[in-house]
Amino acid sequence: MILEFTKMQGTGNDFVIFDTFSQSISLNSKQIKRIANRRLGVGCDQILLLEPPKNDEADVYYRIFNSDGTEVMQCGNGARCAAIYLNSKGLIKKNTIIAETKNSKLILEINNNHSVTVNMGIPEFDPVNIPLDVDQKLDTYSLSLGDEKIIFGAVSFGNPHAVIIVDDVEAAFVGPIGEAFQKQAIFPEGVNVGFVQILNQKTIKLRVYERGVGETLACGSGACAAVVIAHEQGHLDKAVDVELRGGCLSLSWEGKGMPVYMSGSVSTVYEGEIEL
Repeated sequence: MILEFTKMQGTGNDFVIFDTFSQSISLNSKQIKRIANRRLGVGCDQILLLEPPKNDEADVYYRIFNSDGTEVMQCGNGARCAAIYLNSKGLIKKNTIIAETKNSKLILEINNNHSVTVNMGIPEFDPVNIPLDVDQKLDTYSLSLGDEKIIFGAVSFGNPHAVIIVDDVEAAFVGPIGEAFQKQAIFPEGVNVGFVQILNQKTIKLRVYERGVGETLACGSGACAAVVIAHEQGHLDKAVDVELRGGCLSLSWEGKGMPVYMSGSVSTVYEGEIEL
């Protein structure tokens, strides 16, 4: 089986994109791992599968697979790439695109400067819906890792996030702590772990350990989680620039009960074929 694909990136978060508008595709976990492998395959953080919509309320059905073969519910940077892909291929000939995922809908707005703004939805703080296995909702939670007590905030954007505020993000033990969090019983579905350094009320630096992937150069939903948790703790204004290792994202949030908007640029790296 030979499949056509497009490699794209958004703020250093890279994706292999397939669409079933033009070809029939069904990928198993073994095939996904091979495609995502950076030595034996194409190489990417996530594989995106874009399918025709399942109802009249959406323009595309959007699926996301991590490099370990697991399917996840949300990827903001991938959604931005999907918007440009669909528009440039002529599959959706408008600048406002509604993408349906397994548990939500995303509104994608292609801007005049070729950037994309995503309505990432309203953040979910209820532990049951994150999911976070605790007795009650709190502003912050704690975990003991060896002799160290880690304080974190928790939120969901269709996927679970833990956010840790640190003094120096470059000195943070992102890999060891991120991996340790995956093994904690209070995260029944694993968790994306963000490490945030507050530079000022309008700017943060962020590194993210993504479940099923490891540390990535950027994470869109992780940027949203970092902003809302830091905002709730009184550190940030409504509009914030998030500096990631792969570039910068601009976010805005009016507060609880309101959606988060995320903007940033994307680019096509190359197109190709892979035989599976």
